Amino acid sequence: MTRSIEDRLHALGALRAKARAGGGADRREKQHKAGKLTARERVELLGDPGSFDEIDPFVVHRARDFGMDDESNAIPGDGVVAGVVRVEGRPVFVFAQDFTVFGGSLSETNAAKICKLMDLAMKVGAPVVGLNDSGGARIQEGVVSLGGYADIFLRNTLASGVVPQISAILGPCAGGAVYSPAITDFILMVRGTSSMFVTGPDVIKTVTHEDVTKEALGGADTHAAVSGVAHIVADSDADCLQKIRSLLSFLPSNNREDPPRRENGDPADREDPELDRIVPASPNQPYDMIALVKRITDDGELFEIHADFAKNLVVGFARLGGKPVGIVANQPDHLAGVLDIDASVKGARFVRFCDAFNIPLVTFEDVPGFLPGTKQEFGGIIKHGAKLLYAFAEATVPKITIITRKAYGGAYCVMSSKHIRTDFNFAWPTAEIAVMGAEGAVNILYHREIAAATDPAAARQAKIAEYDEAFANPYVAARRGYVDDVIAPRTTRPRLIRALDLLGNKRDVMPPKKHGNIPL
Repeated sequence: MTRSIEDRLHALGALRAKARAGGGADRREKQHKAGKLTARERVELLGDPGSFDEIDPFVVHRARDFGMDDESNAIPGDGVVAGVVRVEGRPVFVFAQDFTVFGGSLSETNAAKICKLMDLAMKVGAPVVGLNDSGGARIQEGVVSLGGYADIFLRNTLASGVVPQISAILGPCAGGAVYSPAITDFILMVRGTSSMFVTGPDVIKTVTHEDVTKEALGGADTHAAVSGVAHIVADSDADCLQKIRSLLSFLPSNNREDPPRRENGDPADREDPELDRIVPASPNQPYDMIALVKRITDDGELFEIHADFAKNLVVGFARLGGKPVGIVANQPDHLAGVLDIDASVKGARFVRFCDAFNIPLVTFEDVPGFLPGTKQEFGGIIKHGAKLLYAFAEATVPKITIITRKAYGGAYCVMSSKHIRTDFNFAWPTAEIAVMGAEGAVNILYHREIAAATDPAAARQAKIAEYDEAFANPYVAARRGYVDDVIAPRTTRPRLIRALDLLGNKRDVMPPKKHGNIPL
């Protein structure tokens, strides 16, 4: 008997309703009680209202062992919601693991949906957002589910530098599952509900006899401040999804596009007299570089990345004249702004992302050098510091540096100096460009002369004043062309915007090669 179109549409509606129901009302309620949204609620919040177009809503698992052949286990969608949303009108591919269906565990078909989504995203040239909330590989499928993870890892790697990839950890993420987010560009976590670790507390206690809670081992604050795995921390699912929308507003859809420009009412020629007084007279007195940067950027905005990790270096996104830029800045308010292992890795990763996606780099420099000590040397500060140097030198996007105060030693070279192809290097009159600070230099250069003086203390102060006169200014570097201009601090915003406009059509190239060998 031939079924009418009405019957077929009714059956389609019933099947869609079953897919939307996920694991059922009880499990959805349990998700809500745990302080989490469901997969579909998350997708809807991420996108512009009513913009979600689903892909593969009717896929079901293929397992027939371990009780999986029960028809009630064949839930359409198979534990992952996938498709396309619009974020401020631009397409974004998204998948959301559904914890209400088999704990969001990864199956063969589940992985195939994610791989299809990512393949299409690369063809189209649109970002991929993964909303992770999963118990891990589906045990009933054995090696097939593990193979699914590897298939996803490959797509993450191939998509790296082609389209932006963002991972939100909105529940558990453990074992091999952590390596897909780890390859992506940005990881967001939610306090109190998300966790990431390769091996959990129980395994650690058995193997190493360490007692550690799940939150202390792999919670949001741990990964944001200690390990540096998480780039952004949110207070709730809704907050996390809003932060993803904000992050995407700074990013191009792919590596062939420019970042989206956003008009605003902040005048491009705005000067700020307060900047003339923001750097303290004493070279050892701290100040807040974030406050300085916000006085220059459009509407005082700075979207920080890794805000709680390696606070001696600030990185994040802002706009100048409506154009997105990547900000890299030493933070004198934390460890005097020195570069150490964590700051170098943090900065290098951010610089390479900006370079991959055509986002100009603006560097604010106040750096006394690299952090000394056996912990840093034994930890490999040489190779880790070289990562930041490599990243800046390799970058071909427009690069502009403002030296606000100290630019000492090797750190001067590393922080986007003129010598590593930075396009414009400006200095404030307060800039000090030298091999090292006055006190250290005098101790080395005049040690014997000071020791032999009638009044060593007075002799030492005289030599310090002499060294300051010679080097505690930007003019020696400016005479050699290492600094393009010495500018009044109040004029920094208009100078930066004019320089960025001039560099809009910049073209720089690297020697032909498969890829470089960054010091890992």
